[in-house]
Amino acid sequence: MHAYRTHTCGELRESHVGSRVRLSGWVHRKRDHGGVLFVDLRDHYGLTQIVARADSEPLKVLEHLRAESVVTIDGEVVSRGPEATNPNLPTGAIEVVADSVTVQSAADELPLPVAGEADYPEDIRLRYRYLDLRRERLHANILLRSHVISSIRRRMIDQGFTEFQTPILTASSPEGARDYLVPSRVHPGKFYALPQAPQMFKQLIMVAGFDRYFQIAPCFRDEDARADRSPGEFYQLDFEMSYVTQDDVFAAIEPVLHGVFEEFADWQGKGRSVSPLPFRRIPFREAMLKYGSDKPDLRNPILISDVSDHFKGSGFGLFDRIVSGGDVVRAIPAPGTAEKSRKFFDDMNDWARSEGHAGLGYITQKGGELGGPIAKNHGEEATRKLIEALGLGPDDGIFFAAGKEGAAAKLAGAARTRIAEQLGLIDESRFEFCWIVDFPMFEYDEDAKKVDFSHNPFSMPQGGLEALETKDPLDILAYQYDIVCNGVELSSGAIRNHRPDIMYKAFEIAGYTQADVDTNFAGMINAFKFGAPPHGGSAPGIDRIVMLLAGEPNIREVVLFPMNQKAEDLMMNAPGNVTAKQLRELSIRIAEAATG
Repeated sequence: MHAYRTHTCGELRESHVGSRVRLSGWVHRKRDHGGVLFVDLRDHYGLTQIVARADSEPLKVLEHLRAESVVTIDGEVVSRGPEATNPNLPTGAIEVVADSVTVQSAADELPLPVAGEADYPEDIRLRYRYLDLRRERLHANILLRSHVISSIRRRMIDQGFTEFQTPILTASSPEGARDYLVPSRVHPGKFYALPQAPQMFKQLIMVAGFDRYFQIAPCFRDEDARADRSPGEFYQLDFEMSYVTQDDVFAAIEPVLHGVFEEFADWQGKGRSVSPLPFRRIPFREAMLKYGSDKPDLRNPILISDVSDHFKGSGFGLFDRIVSGGDVVRAIPAPGTAEKSRKFFDDMNDWARSEGHAGLGYITQKGGELGGPIAKNHGEEATRKLIEALGLGPDDGIFFAAGKEGAAAKLAGAARTRIAEQLGLIDESRFEFCWIVDFPMFEYDEDAKKVDFSHNPFSMPQGGLEALETKDPLDILAYQYDIVCNGVELSSGAIRNHRPDIMYKAFEIAGYTQADVDTNFAGMINAFKFGAPPHGGSAPGIDRIVMLLAGEPNIREVVLFPMNQKAEDLMMNAPGNVTAKQLRELSIRIAEAATG
C-alpha cells in the first residue's frame, strides 16, 4: 500500500464498499455524535467522511487535533445507507471507518477558518494566503484560471499561432505607465525595466518573419490597484499576426474568446449564455453617445440620447444657455419608475454631485402625468414631444446630464450604469461581447494646448500618410480597437504603423521630432527600415477573463498570490529592505527622505 494514499478524498463511491483504503488530507470539520466522531477529510480533490467509533484509537487521536491538521487514515469503506446519503457530495454515499490514524502535521490555532466562506479582513487573507487558498471558492477560482489558460493555449494553437517567450529584463520605454526598474550590477548607474507589455518584441517577431505569435505574457506596471487591475503584475493573452487587416484579427481571436466563454459559461452551475459570433462592432463616437463609455455593458438595455435640440430656445433657461454655448444635453431613460418615490430621483441627483458633477436634472412620469422641475420649466407640450422622440412609455422617467460633451457623456454613462443597477435591469446570465472601433488617432490636450495621441501612437491611421498630410488631425481615425465584455475592457489592439515615413509624420503632428522617435523607439523604428510586413494584434487580459467567468467583483479573487492595494505582499513582506552590501554591489545609495 502507498505510504500516504490509495485514493483521493474525492474518489470513493459505492463501488468501493468493502475495500480497505488509505486517505491523506486536512481535517476539515469534526462532529461529535455521542462518542462517535465524524471527520470531514479534505484534499485537493474533495471531501470524504471519516468515522471514528467510540473508544477506538483513531477517536483518541482525532478528538484532540485542531482543524487543518494533516493526517493519514487507514480504514474500510462502508455504505451510509439511503437515509444518511449526502446528495450534495460526490462521495456522499459512503464513509470510511477508521482503524488507524497517523498525524503528519498538527495545526496551530488558525488565524482564519478554512471551512465556510465567511468574509475576513483582506489583510489577514493576504498574509495567510496559503490558508485562504484552501477555502472552497478561492480554490475553485484558481483551478478555473488554470483550465482557462489551458483552453486558450489549445485554441490559439488550433488557430495556427505559435508560442514564443519574450524577454523579462528589457529597456525602459514610454508605454504610458511607470516602469519597474532593475539596477544593473555590471553596468553601474544603468537600469533594466520589466516589460509593461511585450509590445515592441511581438512586433519585432513579425519583422523577423514569424507569422502568428502568442504567449500568456507576464506584464509589469507600477500603477495603483483597482477592482479590475492588479498592482505590479498581470497576465495577458498576447498575440500578433502578419499580413492582416482589422477584420482578419477579429476573425482569428473571436472564436478563441467565444469558445473559452462558452466552455466555462456553466462554471459551478451558473448557466450563462455568450453573445453569438461575429461580435458586434460599435464605433467609438457611437459608444460615447449611446452608452457614455468606450467599454459599454450591453446587458444594460438603457440607451442615452442627445436631446440638445429640444432645449434650444426652450423655457428651461439653464439648458438653453448650455446648448446655445455649444455644449450638450444628454437624456438617460429610467424605465418603469412610476412607483419610485421622489427620493429615488433626488438620491440620483445627490449621487451625481458627490461624484463631482453639477447634478442630474430629471422628469418623472406616472400614468403619463408629468413631474419634476425640468418638465415644469420646459412646458408640457415640449416635454411630451421630447418623451415621444425618446420612445418612452407613460411610466418612464428621464435623467439629464448637461455640459461640455466629454463631461456630459461621462456623467450620462455612469448614471446609465447606476440606474440599471438600482432598477435591477442588468441580466447577470449573459456574456455580451463587442468591439469598439474607429478610435480617433489624435485629441486636443487642453492642459498642454497641443494635439497629442488619443489612444495608441503605434497604430496605423485610417487613410495612411495621405490622411496625415491632408486632413485635420482631430478628424483622423485609427485602426484601433478594444474588445469589451459586460462593461469590462479585456484589451486594446491595433493594426500597427509599420512604415517609418508614416510613423515619423504621426509623431510630428503630436509634437515629436524624428530624433525623438529614433531615440525613444530605436529598436522598432530601425527594424522597420529593413522591410516590415503589415501586422496587427491585441492582448486580452487573462485576469479579467477569469474574473468574469468566476463571477468575482475583484481581480484579487482569481490571482494566486496577489498584492494588496498598496502593492505590498503581506505574506512575503515585499517590498523589503536590502543589505548595505547588496546596495554597494549595485552602486546605489539610498537618499534620506526629505523632512520638514
